[in-house]
Amino acid sequence: GKTALRVSVEGGGCSGFSYKFDLVDTRNDDDVAIEKDGATVLIDDLSLVYMGGSVIDFVDDLMGQSFQIRNPNAVASCGCGTSFSV
Repeated sequence: GKTALRVSVEGGGCSGFSYKFDLVDTRNDDDVAIEKDGATVLIDDLSLVYMGGSVIDFVDDLMGQSFQIRNPNAVASCGCGTSFSV
């Protein structure tokens, strides 16, 4: 299969929830697949509840390369960019 980026939301992190990124070759039954510009992002339906309206961006700057999520549902986020609260 084709490699996809799995984004999930887990409990924990400095602000209550944290994002997890994995490159995977398999798709689960509860995954929602989003395809754009040849890239596939998989999000399980539970994580999708917390990520409605979010934008996932790949950033390549002096700090290195990383995925960043701009989440309109997050009322607070921390400097690490991977943790948020709703």
